Amino acid sequence: MSDEFYRMKRLPPYIIAEVNAMRAAARAGGEDIIDLGMGNPDLPPPDHVIAKLVEVAQKPDAHGYSASRGIPGLRKAQANYYARRFGVEVDPETEVVVTMGSKEGLASLATAITAPGDVVLAPNPSYPIHTFGFIIAGATIRSVPTTPDERYFEALERAMKFTVPRPSVLVVNYPSNPTAETVDLAFYERLVAWARENKVWILSDLAYSELYFDDRPTVSILQVTGAKDVAVEFTSLSKTYSMAGWRIGFAVGNAKLIAAMTRVKSYLDYGAFTPIQAAACAALNGPQDIVAKNRDLYHKRRDVLVESFSRAGWDIPPPRASMFAWAPLPPAVAHLGSLEFSKQLLTHAGVAVAPGVGYGEDGEGFVRIALVENEQRIRQAARNVRKYLASMGVNAGAKIA
Repeated sequence: MSDEFYRMKRLPPYIIAEVNAMRAAARAGGEDIIDLGMGNPDLPPPDHVIAKLVEVAQKPDAHGYSASRGIPGLRKAQANYYARRFGVEVDPETEVVVTMGSKEGLASLATAITAPGDVVLAPNPSYPIHTFGFIIAGATIRSVPTTPDERYFEALERAMKFTVPRPSVLVVNYPSNPTAETVDLAFYERLVAWARENKVWILSDLAYSELYFDDRPTVSILQVTGAKDVAVEFTSLSKTYSMAGWRIGFAVGNAKLIAAMTRVKSYLDYGAFTPIQAAACAALNGPQDIVAKNRDLYHKRRDVLVESFSRAGWDIPPPRASMFAWAPLPPAVAHLGSLEFSKQLLTHAGVAVAPGVGYGEDGEGFVRIALVENEQRIRQAARNVRKYLASMGVNAGAKIA
């Protein structure tokens, strides 16, 4: 009997878990930790969504197995969302499947379409499921940059020219987690043309579709003519409606990919709890004021973070979208590396952030800061950071209000 399990050997220790364990231990010891590490919304869902959950859960027949691909009403609600938000028509029967969050959706599709030895192009740095979902399925990862510029397309061309076997899948994620980079429709038009020419599937993660700032609305790859020939897009209710723990997401797009994913899911799950799916319908079909409200709130938090941390001696570029800031380490402490810096920030400042190296080797030199604490707590974090940086020889700016 061997305990050398094949897939376990392909999964390295989860680096971010080291900081998470330290944070949990500190809190268990009574320390006040300002948690800017995990992208876990601190806001509640809308009242009418919770009311719908309670209403349906009280029905005696609501507690059996649900539908693996999602109840019809929820698939229709997602199709309606794409129509009103992006002007994209999708068939809820053949081009939409409900997932248990974006992570499960990406992992299920990776299982459905990946053979051992396949090569997948994935961004570096990236959210771990973008790479490890395919590694678990047996694929080999070739990294491409996240920067949506000419260098990005040059990397794609090199990958197709010099990789054996030729890559069959490309993962894209804009607004990016962790880097918060964004793209316009022209980028997707060029990308779809490239994918059609090279016979590559595109998996687009659009989890932060509604968290955009500075009047720069996000775009969907499915807005490009012909995109459904090569692309599937993943979205989620987690951030838009503050429903992260509900685990409701969607895959929308190419009918062949949706069918493959649906077939795999039929073996793995019976779908989310029906009352949760009914409440998700209420979120998508009901009043949408929470969407703008959450966007404005994260926008204000972003501005407070950038302003207060700058005065603390740490300059952070303002993100254009998402609920994260991708922050280069202050030069005076850059030699520590992102993991050690994150540990010291937790120990000496009581502030938790996510080390950039946990998102890939190209994330070294950065940390990801989540906008999941209120403005007062963010300013307190800045005061704590200022004291820590001062102890490391960094001269801060004026007193933080």
